[in-house]
Parts: sequence; C-alpha cells; structure tokens
Amino acid sequence: MNLNKLHCTLFNSRLPPTTSPLYNSFAPSSSTSILNSISLSEMEDGRSRVNVHSILTSVSSRPFGAVKTFPLTQLGHAMGRHTIHLIFYYEKSPLGSFDVDPMRESLSEVLSLYPLATGRLTRDGAGNWEVKCNDAGVRVLRARVGVTLDEWLRSANGSEERDLTVWEDMPESPSTWSPFRVQINDFEGGGLAIGVSCTHMHADSTSLALLLKAWSEANRRQPIAYLPSFHPPTPQPPSTNIETKSTNYLAAKSQAHTPPVKMATATFKFSDSIIKQCISRIHDKCPHANPFDLLAALFSTRILHLKGSKNDRTHSLSVCVDFRRLLQEPLPYGYFGNALYFSLLSINAEEIECGDLGRMAELVHCHVSGLKEEEFWSALHWLESQKEGGKYAPPFTMYGPELTCVSMEHMIVGDQSVMYSAIFDSARPVHVSCHVGNVEGEGLILVMPSAEGRARTVTVTLPEEEIAKLSKDQAILCLEPEVLFCGKV
Repeated sequence: MNLNKLHCTLFNSRLPPTTSPLYNSFAPSSSTSILNSISLSEMEDGRSRVNVHSILTSVSSRPFGAVKTFPLTQLGHAMGRHTIHLIFYYEKSPLGSFDVDPMRESLSEVLSLYPLATGRLTRDGAGNWEVKCNDAGVRVLRARVGVTLDEWLRSANGSEERDLTVWEDMPESPSTWSPFRVQINDFEGGGLAIGVSCTHMHADSTSLALLLKAWSEANRRQPIAYLPSFHPPTPQPPSTNIETKSTNYLAAKSQAHTPPVKMATATFKFSDSIIKQCISRIHDKCPHANPFDLLAALFSTRILHLKGSKNDRTHSLSVCVDFRRLLQEPLPYGYFGNALYFSLLSINAEEIECGDLGRMAELVHCHVSGLKEEEFWSALHWLESQKEGGKYAPPFTMYGPELTCVSMEHMIVGDQSVMYSAIFDSARPVHVSCHVGNVEGEGLILVMPSAEGRARTVTVTLPEEEIAKLSKDQAILCLEPEVLFCGKV
C-alpha cells in the first residue's frame, strides 16, 4: 500500500532538573512511611500545573532478612545512561489519604517481594554496581495537578507529562538515594495518575509495569500473577566465532557520539478497528503482519522520509525486542531486570521513497521473526568481554544513535494487555504512557498495547523541529489517531 494513497484507500473522508537541596538531604526513614510536609514550590517555574507537595518513604512490610547484595548484570551496566518512566492514568482515584490508606499498606506488602527496588546502590571490589538489599525503601511523592484529567489529556505537552514522574539523577555517592520512585498525582475532579520510575540499570519497562501490576493485585487481595524472579539469564558458552552481527553492532554503538539536541515527544493512539483495517489491506505484501510490524513500518518510513536522503542511500533502524519468551528455555515472565535485545535493520532509500507500507511491514516482520537465540547470547558475551580488571565498561547510549523502534507486543498475554490490567479496586487505567530517559540521536518509537484488542499507542521522541512535522503528517493523521502530549520534553 502506498502511503500517499493511504487516505483515499482507507477513508474517503522535559523534565525539569530536581537537584534541590530538599531532595539531596532527604534521608530514608526506618518507619514504613513517614510523611514529610515539604513544599517543593521552589522547584516550580511558576508555570507547571503539577505541584509536588510531600514526600514519603515506603519500605517493605516484612524485612528481607540478613543484608545481601545482588550484582547488576552486564546488560544492566550497559543501560546505565537511561531511565524508565511509566504513568498510569485513572478516571477515578481509589486513594484516600495515602499515609493512612490501604494502598500504602499494599505497596509495603508488595515491596517485600522486591528487595532490589527497596535496596541501595553500592560498588563491589572491582567497581561494578550491586544492590545492597537493606530495605531502605522507595520514595513516594504526592502531587496535585491543577486541572481535571480530561483537560490534562487534551492540553498537556511532553514536558508537563514528565512532571508526573519527577526524577532525581543519581548523586556521586548513592548510598541513601532511592533508584525507584512512585509519584501519586491527584487531578481536580477525582482523576489520578500513578507515575513509577527507575534506573534502567535495575530494570526494563516490563519489570516496572509488573511491579505496579503486583501492587494493584496486592491491593485487591488477589494472588500475584507474575512473581518476581531475580536470577539473570545465564549465557550459553560462547562459540568459536566471537564476531557476530550483534557484537559488531554493539561495538559500533559503544563508540558512537552524537551532538546533544532538543528532543520532543508526541503520542498517537490508534483504535482497534483502524489497526485491523490496515493489517487487512497490507495482507498481500505482509500476510503475517502484527500491529508492531505495521506501526514500526509506518512511523519509521515517515520519520526517515522527513529526515531526508543520506549519501550512502541506506538508512538504519535499531529494533528492540524483549527476549524473555524468545529463548529455548524462556525466562520467567516476572524476571526482574533487563531482557532487551537491540538489532540493526538496514533499509535502502528506495524502500523509503516508494512508500510501500506493506513492503516495509514485511521487512520489519522478517527481521524480528528471524532473530536467533545465539545472537542474544553473543550480545551478552560481548558486554561481559569488555571488562577491564574485572570492571564493566562505561555505559553507552543504547537508545540511539540510530532511530530506535521498541516492540512491546510481549506485554499482551492471551488477549489481555498486562499494563491495562493494573486495576486498583475497580479502577482500570484509561491510558498508560512510557518514556525512556536520555534518548539521543535520531529518535525513539515506542509501540505499546492499548486497552482494546489490537489498539496500540505509539510514543515518538524526535528532535524538536521534526516532531512538529511528524504531528502534521497526513499519512499518519489519515488513520485518525488521538494525538496526546505533543510538545517538548
């Protein structure tokens, strides 16, 4: 299907810095949750509609026992430049006063299962990061948003949305710094947004989403569907061929340097019916297309088209997938850590210029379905091999410098979206946002499940001037997406 004809064939018709002394001096409490009546108004620029008014520290209801340490994995060390932020929106707040509310109690209960979330970072003898499981707790921020949820979803930009997950960068000495944060945002009229954040060294978006889902299940007195597992994947013995596509790609990525640019975001929500129509219309070119194949093809094509042609007539697309269930012996779905694999898809400029959506979807589908387990292992072996004197190499930009497209199709289990099953009382999320901190280079495309069937949410991060053009792209707008949070980060 030609993108320029898509309209007529389907229809005829940034997060501000938070290095305030208040944050740096706030020490973890030994009690379950100590409310600190601290106004953070000096952190506001006078324009934000989000006012963080207090901080708590929540620890596990059952001590972990003797203090242990868990080393962070080689992949975790490589992800050290990035952070993960999820925001779950609810039309009706199930909260009362959090410091005396059952939701606080259920959070403490579920944190008993997550010692890596309540611990603190330290270094081992070689200088590598490990988590000291000392039950120091997670930071819980309370905030008020000066508008209703409906108005927020209509009018907020990407910068404002980041205010719902206020983040504090890791200090030089992180012994009292909380690498996991929860922010509870109360809207006018009763809406609620729960923002959860962590370092990417600790965990990926799947791990973070399952932690919040476990909290919702504990709050409803339901069994935890996916209990956390902390045993990292054990790579198979390396083959004699040390150089693979994975190792060459990671080596090039680790040496890449990109100049900093102002980035911006936009979110596009596509309905179940539209996705089904589009997949049906590209069936002749891509008979096994899924929503990720379709949307990765659509957005990468349009983005690479607006970036313009390159001298070598070849474009590069980094494709990121979760490998928990792609191994011959799958990892537990509840594995708490990083299980992401980045691979390189090269696209000829002719493929971009011809605008054949079905052909592009087939390229993406064949690339993802053709990934081999030995490539996953070779990537982990390469990261391990970069140690010097037992110390891992410094982290590098994993989301970049190429345009990166992340599939979250694994977050559909059966016919249910895992993220949208984070139900508190009877309140189900009406929208879930995901952001990655410190994206560099050409940009990021996140393709996430929505609440309904094949409906999908696509969040795009690009250089500021490019996001403005993409938001007006008719090949995308003709699919009638709901456009949210379009603005600078």
